[in-house]
Amino acid sequence: MALPSSDLGDGTYRNPVLDADWSDPDLLRVGDDYYLTASSFGRVPGLPLLHSRDLVNWTLVGHALQLLEPAKEFRRPRHDCGVWAPSLRHHDDRFWIFWGDPDQGIFQVNAPEIRGPWTRPHLVKQGKGLIDACPLWDEESGEAYLVHAWAKSRSGVKNRLTGHRMRPDGTGLLDEGKVIVDADRLPGWFTLEGPKLYRHDGWFWIFAPAGGVETGWQGAFRSRDFFGPYEERVVLEQGGTEVNGPHQGAWVRTQHGEDWFAHFQQRGPYGRVVHLQPMRWGHGGTSRSSEAETGGGWPVLGDEGAPVAVHKKPDLPPQPPSAPATDDDFPGGRFGRQWQWTANPQDGWATQHSADGLRLTCVRTVDAHDLRKLPNVLTQRLPGIAATVEVELSLNSEDLGARAGLAVLGDAFSWIGLQRGEGGSVQLVHRFAESVADREREGAHPVEAPGGRVRLWIEIGAGARCRFFYDVGAGRQPSGQVFAATPWRWVGALLGLFALAPVGGGHAGAASFTQFRITATP
Repeated sequence: MALPSSDLGDGTYRNPVLDADWSDPDLLRVGDDYYLTASSFGRVPGLPLLHSRDLVNWTLVGHALQLLEPAKEFRRPRHDCGVWAPSLRHHDDRFWIFWGDPDQGIFQVNAPEIRGPWTRPHLVKQGKGLIDACPLWDEESGEAYLVHAWAKSRSGVKNRLTGHRMRPDGTGLLDEGKVIVDADRLPGWFTLEGPKLYRHDGWFWIFAPAGGVETGWQGAFRSRDFFGPYEERVVLEQGGTEVNGPHQGAWVRTQHGEDWFAHFQQRGPYGRVVHLQPMRWGHGGTSRSSEAETGGGWPVLGDEGAPVAVHKKPDLPPQPPSAPATDDDFPGGRFGRQWQWTANPQDGWATQHSADGLRLTCVRTVDAHDLRKLPNVLTQRLPGIAATVEVELSLNSEDLGARAGLAVLGDAFSWIGLQRGEGGSVQLVHRFAESVADREREGAHPVEAPGGRVRLWIEIGAGARCRFFYDVGAGRQPSGQVFAATPWRWVGALLGLFALAPVGGGHAGAASFTQFRITATP
C-alpha cells in the first residue's frame, strides 16, 4: 500500500507528484520507461531508483548504492553528508549515476539494468567541496564531459560551475578543469549549483538552479562550445504562486516528443518534494546579462515561467494510480525498499524468521540518550500530507533500560515506545529532545504496559505538527505535547523504528514491529 497518487483520475495531475523528500531529483527516459533518482545523503541503501510510465505515477524499484564509501566514514550517522545531487544517465547500454560527496569527491556507479547489479562506487575526481556532478556523452563529437558545482563549506568556493573533458568510460577526467560559468560575474546571481548537462539543437545546455534552496530560481545556460562562453536565462521562478524556490531538477523528452521538467520545492520539515512542469521551446525566460545572444529557442517551463499546481498529464498511455510504498507487514522479517538505515548497517540488526513482523535487535550503545547518534535507526520519509502513522510493538528483552519505539527523527526528535524498567516491568515511555539538547528527556509520565505490547500512533497534522497516541489494552490514549517535526540542514524529517540497550555483556534481546501503516487523513 502507499499514500495517494498525484493522478487526479480525470486526465490531470496535481503537484507535487512526489510528496515527500525525494531531494534533488534527476530524470531519465529509456524507451517507454522513466527513471528518477535523488539525493540520499547519509542513509543506506542510497541512490533510490524510481520508475514510471507516465511521469505522474511512480514506484520505488530499488537502490543503486548498498553501502556508503569509504565504509568506515559512515559507520556513524552523518545525516547531511554522503550522496549529494546525483545525475542519472544511460550510455553504451548501461545506466550511470554520478554524484558528489562534499568530503570525498565525485563518484560514479553503473549497471546493465536499472535493478542492477550496480558496480561499487568509483572515485572519478578526489577533492573537498566537489558536488552536483553531471556527465555528458556527446553523440555528435564522440567526446565525453563532466560538469560540477562547489560547496563553500568544504572548499571556500561557490557560485561557479567547473567543466572537464572525461574519459569515455567514465573512470576519470582528462584535464584539470576550467570554470565554465562564474556566476559572481552575473548580476544578482548567487549560490549557482546543481547543474544538469545536455546537448540540444547544436548547443550545450546547462540547467542549473541559483538563489538558495528555499527561495531560488531555475536557470538555463547555453553555449556552442562546452567550455563557453555561456549565456543565461531565468526559466522558472515562484512568481505569484505558493511554490517557493522551484528549482534544481531535470529535463526529459517523451517518446512522443513532449518536454517536461521535474524539480524540487523545499517544504521545511517535509524536505524537498518533487513537482512536474510542462516545458516547451520558445523565447521565454528573462536574461540578467547584457551580453545575451538573441538567436535560437529557450526552454519555457510551467505557465510561462511560473509553476503549475494542476495540469494535463503527459500524452502517455494511462497507468494505474501509484506512489512509492510506505506500508509494511515485514514478511519473514524483511523490510521493504522504502526503509533506510541512518548509517552503514551491520549484520544482525534485523533478523529474518518464518512469520511476519520486523525483528530488530536491541543494539547495545553508549548513545541510548540520543537517537540522532544511532546508526541502527530504520527510517523512511515523512509524508508531505496530513497522515496517521501506526505500528504494533512488542519488547522481548530482559535487560534493564532496553527500549524500542517509533520516532520522528530530525535535528530535534520525539519517540514513543516501550522500555524495560525496574523489577522486570515494561513501561510505555515517551521522550523527546530539542535541537539544542544533547540528550532526550521525558515527554510524558511512564505507563505500565502489561505483556510488553503496545499499539502506537503518530498523527501528523499541518506544518508537520505531530501528536502521539498509544494503547496498552485500555483503549487509545494521547501522550505528551504536540511535537513539531524538524529537518536537518539539508534532509527532511524522518519516521524511524529502533531498538537499543545500554552497554553491557551478552545479547540484549529484540523488539518486534508489525503492521506498519501510513494513512492519509481525510
